Amino acid sequence: MKRSTASAVVASSLLLASCTAQAQDAAVRVDNCGDTVALDHVPDNVTMLNPAAVTTLSALGVLDHVTHRAGHYPDGYYDDATTAALADIPSITDRADDSGHLQISREEVVASGADLVLGSTDTVNRRTLAGTGTPLIDEPAFCGAVDGDVTWDDVWDQVRLYGTVFDREARADEVVDQLRDRLDALRARADAPGAGRSVAVLYPTAGGTTYAYGTGSMAAPVVAATGASNVYADQPERVFDVAAEDVVARDPDVIVALYSSGNSRRVVDDVNRLPGIDRTTAGRRQHILPMLLNHAEPPTPLALDGVEILDAYLRENR
Repeated sequence: MKRSTASAVVASSLLLASCTAQAQDAAVRVDNCGDTVALDHVPDNVTMLNPAAVTTLSALGVLDHVTHRAGHYPDGYYDDATTAALADIPSITDRADDSGHLQISREEVVASGADLVLGSTDTVNRRTLAGTGTPLIDEPAFCGAVDGDVTWDDVWDQVRLYGTVFDREARADEVVDQLRDRLDALRARADAPGAGRSVAVLYPTAGGTTYAYGTGSMAAPVVAATGASNVYADQPERVFDVAAEDVVARDPDVIVALYSSGNSRRVVDDVNRLPGIDRTTAGRRQHILPMLLNHAEPPTPLALDGVEILDAYLRENR
């Protein structure tokens, strides 16, 4: 009897060890922002710190894994179903500074009980979350992990990364194929409306600083897909501050004015307040297109919407 009991204990121990080893082997590991992020299960209590991943998560059918969010999520990004789903996700805070950066504490995020954080801030990142056991995934463009010029492959790669994280690899491949088809259709047009025209992609702030986007930004391939040229195509950086004099000297035909939330008219007014902007072709003709930030940056499916928005604007304002 004792021998039988001992055998059962040994067998149970071996089974437990085997299951533990299998669970460890099954852990998902993904490369993100220069680190390897390990996940021991499909996240189902996700806290999201910006809207960049929403469209991808919705397309993959896993937006319901997000249980908390922070920041602004403008309706202009999403279809009705996604907007309704977001409305049901509790918001921790939408506080932001003059540059649109989310103001949130590490403690607020930890208190959400997240098993995954999407996005980062100065106060919530891998360093500040170290020791909490909470993994974090960020957009590579936001953490400086995209090397060289941004391309559409960076969009496809990020969709597939989320497919791996949420165990939706097959669906991620389908989403990428659909996005490729949209892009191919846009590129196949014989009458690219941007041909021969120059575009400056700017982000003016309430604090007076104006940022521009170079080839290290998704804004570059968005502009290129319309046939137009980026006046900052000689700048390899993602984003950098510029003086009004430099914008004037480059004389863009069209200015895309990016903003994170709020009234689009405000960002147009901010551009028009730049000294000398009335001497540019865009300023004289008032060819200033307000566009929500994620339609141009970072690399996400929303960039395809950005191409379509800019394409339509260029067609209407020749």
